[in-house]
Amino acid sequence: MTDKPIEIIAAIVFAIALLHTFSTPLFLRLAHRSKRHEGLLHLLGEVEVVFGCWAAILLLLMALAASGDSALAYAESRNYTEPAFVFVVMVIAASLPVLTAVMRLVNRLARLIPVADRTAKAWLCLALVPLAGSLITEPAAMTIAAMMLAPQVFHRDMPERLKYLALGVLFVNISIGGTLTSYAAPPVLMVAATWGWDSAFMLKAFGWKAALAVLINATAITWLLRPHLQSGDVMARGDQSAPISSTVIVVHLLFLAAVVLSAHHPVIFLGLFLFFLGYTQAYKAHQSRLIIKEALLVGFFLAGLVVLGGLLEDKYYSNEDKLPGLGDIPVLGNLFKTQSRALVKTNLMVFLRPVIVRDAADSEAFSLDRYDLIRAAQGRSQPAPSSVLQINQSPVLPPVAPTQQAQGWSRPAPPPPLIQMPASGENSDPGTSLTRTSP
Repeated sequence: MTDKPIEIIAAIVFAIALLHTFSTPLFLRLAHRSKRHEGLLHLLGEVEVVFGCWAAILLLLMALAASGDSALAYAESRNYTEPAFVFVVMVIAASLPVLTAVMRLVNRLARLIPVADRTAKAWLCLALVPLAGSLITEPAAMTIAAMMLAPQVFHRDMPERLKYLALGVLFVNISIGGTLTSYAAPPVLMVAATWGWDSAFMLKAFGWKAALAVLINATAITWLLRPHLQSGDVMARGDQSAPISSTVIVVHLLFLAAVVLSAHHPVIFLGLFLFFLGYTQAYKAHQSRLIIKEALLVGFFLAGLVVLGGLLEDKYYSNEDKLPGLGDIPVLGNLFKTQSRALVKTNLMVFLRPVIVRDAADSEAFSLDRYDLIRAAQGRSQPAPSSVLQINQSPVLPPVAPTQQAQGWSRPAPPPPLIQMPASGENSDPGTSLTRTSP
């Protein structure tokens, strides 16, 4: 079986997985109605399970369509370093000694801010912790911030709309708060090595802007949350009455730092994680329940996403031009021939841009607009005219006239570019290119 049908199957499975993601509330409602299949339906209603489940289905379909060896080879060719790292760093970051160290720092800083104590703590959790993600990575910062804000913000008496607003601001602050360095945010990590972006460049070009935005976002949402904030303390979740040993806190922080430093070496950070689990068992009196299950679900979700969205292609080209005879002379023949090599890597990236379609006229007009974009792209890819070659025109879709109701529709403005592309010759890799096209 060729690669083309497998790619079609993968695209269909990926689309079904997206629909399943948005349908998880339906499975949860069905779980409450069906006692017989409650466990299975509840499992299918977990967002973190969706992509892992459909990744397994994709591998099964690949085994049936091609062979078991090809499906196994594809699964083993994926890079699961990121899911494994997120799992490990979440468990360590959410441990009680690490949370205690962060909360003690927040408590001391809160005394220096001339506002109510609980307001200052909430602001620091929404501002300081996301910015710390540039040092401890975004997954660790998100875990710590969520655990600390849970008793303060995400309690029963907080209005639902404010909970969602706080959660949205937290996600945004975590995402942009990791841009102060070149290793903490995954989107930055994708291009930092290729374009030569170090942490100094990130701080100068993007970091201070991101920090300013984080502070503004945290101030605005804290002002809205302040009437409903509670004085909950994440350290009160532990069952122990004795204070946590400073030595245990230092050891946990060292484990966290070591895992962050070895983020790209799974053998190292997984080994450190095993030692961490042994240490927590040796000092149970200073621990609370580790979030193994929650972190494992997140890692399972990311691993499934790697399998479903990891379609890529590597092509290697080698060409040699030489003068007959002279180019075959040892050593001196290099003067009479040229060699070229190229490595092309293709990744499948899906950009989703929502557009509100209010009626049939909008739907038709938007479809025609996308259709015209395809026709325009085909027109730009026409071959150069030639009097020697017979084929001087590639196929172009026929024009489609809009109906009366679709006329007068204005095309939405395209989104701005994600990043400013570097000038030619400045830290650019000839084998790599990044472009963004409005879908």
